Amino acid sequence: MEASRTLLAHHFRDLDQQREAQLAGMWIFLATEVLVFGVLFTGYTAYRTIYPEAFAAASQHLNLFIGGINTIVLLSSSLTMVLAVYATRAGRRRMQVACLVLTALLGTLFMVFKAAEYTIDYYDELVPGMKFNQQEWLAQRVNPREVQLFLMFYYIMTGLHALHLSIGIGLIGVQAVLAWRGRFSPANYMPVDLAGLYWHFVDVIWIFLLPLLYLVGTRTSLA
Repeated sequence: MEASRTLLAHHFRDLDQQREAQLAGMWIFLATEVLVFGVLFTGYTAYRTIYPEAFAAASQHLNLFIGGINTIVLLSSSLTMVLAVYATRAGRRRMQVACLVLTALLGTLFMVFKAAEYTIDYYDELVPGMKFNQQEWLAQRVNPREVQLFLMFYYIMTGLHALHLSIGIGLIGVQAVLAWRGRFSPANYMPVDLAGLYWHFVDVIWIFLLPLLYLVGTRTSLA
């Protein structure tokens, strides 16, 4: 009973009301994030409709292998995050710490692969304004400016996703330390629950980015 009073903020009636408010706040925050990515998705879809050939041709130059590996990595991190939430509610501290650490490590692995992919893109001359071979696209009878438009969407969308993931890694890392110190328990599980919601949101965004960016030219390449 004393622990519940310690966890309860003075402006809430009880812990249930406090948890409902925390959950509502997180969903409102995620809704604003959906609006941000929604604008990018809408703009990308509109230009993809206008320039289908250029977007398909540019998509085929992205590294689908790394994109696929990163998808597996993020899906695995979602599983470990779910297990972390379960362990917190069940009062299994060692499992909780291990799952939080694994989640952060998998997120970091995603970032390592993404950095490697960006490096490959640079050497493949797929970086507008820095290293971009217009003659190669002209030889393929593809408008270089339309290709650069696709690549700008690619870097903005994946870069924004990577920024959100980096924030998530930091958040999960801090929670792993706090969990090791015994700060979370079946009575105080909401911080881990909320972090889990944020983490799953980042994962879902990637699930949308993979087909939008990497699989645009699949039908063309198989034809």
